[in-house]
This record gives sequence, structure tokens and C-alpha cells, in this order.
Amino acid sequence: MIHQEGQGWRLAWDGVRQPFSVLIGGSGWAVELTLAEAEALKAAVADLVAQHAALVDQLMAEEAIELELERGVWWLAVEGDREQWDLRVMLSPEGGQRAIEGSWRAPASAAFSRALQQLGGQP
Repeated sequence: MIHQEGQGWRLAWDGVRQPFSVLIGGSGWAVELTLAEAEALKAAVADLVAQHAALVDQLMAEEAIELELERGVWWLAVEGDREQWDLRVMLSPEGGQRAIEGSWRAPASAAFSRALQQLGGQP
């Protein structure tokens, strides 16, 4: 089992729990994901954070930016400036399954994103 958390974010993985082995959470909310949902979220977050990082040098100090990414069942957005950003996610699966929406404020968004990427071969 892996469990990480900080101010305003939480991430846990327990391979024994099926089908919802991954837990993500923010201030006042948490949701369990399947491994496939978590892996898709991990890849999408990495791509969106990389897009933001690629644009940082083009932004003036006081300039704000919002980037969105839609991939499969996930919709994500980062909104902020050169230094920090908020992260929003929405899961909209097909076929009457559950849907979720959550967000992390800066700096929890960056900390959650880093933790999600550190899970290596897990989600």
C-alpha cells in the first residue's frame, strides 16, 4: 500500500482493493478510482503539466493562463500563472457509471501532481 498526503491533497494505492484500488482527494473530498482510471489520469496530468511548463517562459510575471485537456473519460484544466496553478479534473465515463469532479488549489495541485507521477509502475 502507498499513502501520501499533504496540505490540501491525498493519494493512496492499495492493490488488494478491487476494483477501486486508488484514492485521490483534496480539501473536503475524496474518490476511489480503478487502476485504469488512475493510469489515464496520471498520463493526462503529466501531459497538461508539461504543456504549462513549456509555456512558462512565454508568460509575463503578471500574466495568467488556463489550459484544458480532454482525453478519454478525463477532462482536466490548469489555471494560474508562471509560478503556481490550480488543477481541476472531471471523470465522465460512459454507460451510466459514476462521474466525479474535483480540484486542488495551488500549491496542493503541484504536490498532488508530483506524487501521482512518483507512483511509478502503479497508477
